[in-house]
Amino acid sequence: MTDERYFYSTGRRKCAVARVRLYPGSGEDIVNNKPLEELFTRIKHRHAIQHPFEVTESTGKYRLEVRVAGGGLSGWADAIAHGISRALLAADENNHSILRKTGHLTRDARVKERKKYGLKRARKAPQYTKR
Repeated sequence: MTDERYFYSTGRRKCAVARVRLYPGSGEDIVNNKPLEELFTRIKHRHAIQHPFEVTESTGKYRLEVRVAGGGLSGWADAIAHGISRALLAADENNHSILRKTGHLTRDARVKERKKYGLKRARKAPQYTKR
């Protein structure tokens, strides 16, 4: 498998980092050495991962191999989608405008805000008592 030609890219979301390899041809999509359907049981997550392929009309043309670490399943799904989009761009430059228009090339920079001292969470303050 290592001598096959592939398109590599990195996708990020929250704390998750996905290293994506796109191999030309069809086959089973693998995430962390498990089938995609086994790891992502929610349809919402699977749809997020497959959306870059649907937008660029390249469903079934590539086989996925992904290593993802950090964060949770939602962050993983979005990081994988980001990585797929960048790999599709490396595969074919003509995908740039459609991927940019649908927002797949922009890294979602929102991360969890840190907790501040004197507060219960990042912004939730203890209940105010007048007397």
